[in-house]
Amino acid sequence: MQKERAEDVQLRIADWITRFAGSMWFVYLHVVVFAVWMIWAEKSPWPTLTLIVSLEAIFLSTFVMIGQNRQAEFTRKKADHDYEAQELELRHNTQLTELVHTLTVEIHKAVNAVAAGEAENGESAEQVPNPTT
Repeated sequence: MQKERAEDVQLRIADWITRFAGSMWFVYLHVVVFAVWMIWAEKSPWPTLTLIVSLEAIFLSTFVMIGQNRQAEFTRKKADHDYEAQELELRHNTQLTELVHTLTVEIHKAVNAVAAGEAENGESAEQVPNPTT
C-alpha cells in the first residue's frame, strides 16, 4: 500500500499538503499572512481576505476528505488481510482439534483393549489404570 502511494505523484502531493495543513507551521504562516494582510495590504481587507480564506477552506476540506478516503481504503485492506489470516488460523486450529480428538479416541480404545485382554487372562483389571480417571 505504501509503495502504491509513493508511486502516484498526485497522492504524494495530497499527502504533503494534508501533513502541512495539519501542522503548527500552517497555523503560524496564516497568523503572519493574515496580520500582514489586515494591517498593511489593503485599506478594506475583509472582502478579499474572506474570499481567499473561503477558497482555502474548500481546498483544505477536499484534501482532508482525500486523506480520510485513503485511510479508509488502507483500513479496509488491512481488515480483509486480518480476516483471511484469522480464517486460516481457525481452520488450522480446527484441524488440530479434530486430530487431537481422533488420537484421544484411539488411545482410549487401545487402553480399553489392553485392559480387557488382561482381564480375560486372569489378571486383575484393577491393576490396569483406568484411562477415564
